[in-house]
Amino acid sequence: EVHAWMNPYRARANANSTLSAGHMALEFPQYAYRYANTTWMDPEATEVQDRLQDVVLDVVRRYDIDGIHFDDYFNPYPDGTPFPDSGTYDRYVGGGGTLSRDDWRREYVNQMVARISRAIADEKPWVRFGISPFGIYRPGIPPGIRGLDQYAEIFADPPLWMEQGWVDYLAPQLYWPSTQTAQAYEPLMQWWSSLAQQGRTIMAVNNLSRLGDNGDWSVEEFRRQVAMTRAEGPNAVGNIWFQVGPLQENRMGIADVFRQEFYPTPALTPVMASAGAAPDPPLAQLQGAEVVLAPHPENLRGYVLYQESAGEFVVQSILPAETSRIALG
Repeated sequence: EVHAWMNPYRARANANSTLSAGHMALEFPQYAYRYANTTWMDPEATEVQDRLQDVVLDVVRRYDIDGIHFDDYFNPYPDGTPFPDSGTYDRYVGGGGTLSRDDWRREYVNQMVARISRAIADEKPWVRFGISPFGIYRPGIPPGIRGLDQYAEIFADPPLWMEQGWVDYLAPQLYWPSTQTAQAYEPLMQWWSSLAQQGRTIMAVNNLSRLGDNGDWSVEEFRRQVAMTRAEGPNAVGNIWFQVGPLQENRMGIADVFRQEFYPTPALTPVMASAGAAPDPPLAQLQGAEVVLAPHPENLRGYVLYQESAGEFVVQSILPAETSRIALG
């Protein structure tokens, strides 16, 4: 699958970033805040939320993507200085709003997540919506974990998004080795997996970019992380790897490990919670050494070819919906 990766509110990643003509930071400069060396759009501004939805829907409509994927940038990670959103908060209070500033920040992020979820589902219900939050929800959850409190400091509440069914998957960024007790991979994986419900899933994000940095980041460490993920069964359905560089260069033989150990056979992506009824089986005729398929239904995503092996059917290949003939043997 191809998922379009987006940052919902970060307008500039650093001071040298160049804004394109028509960028919302230029169109709505009153809501574009310099924070450290970044520029951040005000999450509470209606104009910002409207533009975010417009961009998401433009991508969903124009491209045959399988998902929209938001990164972990909601409110900015704190640098010790206040985020300059007093103007919008004062306007909220002046209009009769009663939420505390922290609750107000969380509420607007929650509203955004719910709004984008509905918009995607209304436009193309088969397009997934997933979010990749910071790997720690709150210090002490689970016990012994320490680190940034995303609920209180970047005002993100991923368990609520999962509980409300606003996301099809969460992909927590578990960027620490299993040996790092304060942010240990295994208990964090277990806790995040416990959030999966009603057909919505968890996929850990693993920090492959660190491979070979030091003794903590060995190939064996990633073997452990994959095993710990798979131990969580149906709630944890896979791993997302950041980033592609080590695979391209086959650093420490990691591409070979992926091909031979982690992913030696094709695999289907999870069924969406909103998938509805299963499609009818395909109409197929055997003609010599080929299977001839009848014209496919309009909304068919593809075919899966299984091969019987030792009494089990194993995925052999995943074929595009336009397939009309399959050669056997």
